[in-house]
Amino acid sequence: MVPHPQQQAVLTAAGIHKRFGALVVLDAVDFAMAADEAVGIVGPNGAGKTTLLSVLSGAFPPTAGTVSFKGGDVTSLPATQRCRLGLVRTHQVPKPFSGMTTFENVFVAASHGAGLGRDEAYEEALGSLKLCGMLGVANRRAETLGLLDRKRLELARALAARPTLLLLDEIGGGLTDGEAGELVGTIKELRRRKIGIVWIEHIVHILLQVAERLICMDAGKIIADGEPQAVMADPEVVRAYLGGGPK
Repeated sequence: MVPHPQQQAVLTAAGIHKRFGALVVLDAVDFAMAADEAVGIVGPNGAGKTTLLSVLSGAFPPTAGTVSFKGGDVTSLPATQRCRLGLVRTHQVPKPFSGMTTFENVFVAASHGAGLGRDEAYEEALGSLKLCGMLGVANRRAETLGLLDRKRLELARALAARPTLLLLDEIGGGLTDGEAGELVGTIKELRRRKIGIVWIEHIVHILLQVAERLICMDAGKIIADGEPQAVMADPEVVRAYLGGGPK
């Protein structure tokens, strides 16, 4: 699929390279998406998927290339400033603030991630917890939560930062099919609220319930980009990602 023209794109990455010493992790990655898209990213371990999310969110600077968001160059902006602009990311391994309640974790995200005042942050935190089905554990210490609730908390904190575009890193990882299905339901509600999604996920069947466009990466490059079923049937994707197919 040809990326959306830049004038229509909310997020654009152009010529992204990322090296760690001699190791090339991203190699000339070009990526663009519109504000109303839901894009899934798949690929084998080591393909560069999480590193791409880190570059897009501002956790890592690119070795070369540029990142634009909402029409402005954000390549040099740290993750905190990108978050304030509405480019928000979750992490594969949830790391809630220990010693704080579930509500306090989300309140901090609303206060510092979105820059809201106390009263507005309070309402935003309540709304995010409600959307993620977490009001019943709002007063529990975050470190006592099970995996599903920690994943929900990770999502609720991101939502409290008021994202325009949400970058999800394997939010379904480690969950049962039923638990992952509950998260899919929440993410579908985000789509109804017109929040753009970029979602890395190894559990492809849940990803395909949300993604309207699929990207496959291998060895730091994008090897396929388009309609999900067509991408999954691409012989190069089958070889790289599924480990079979024609040679």
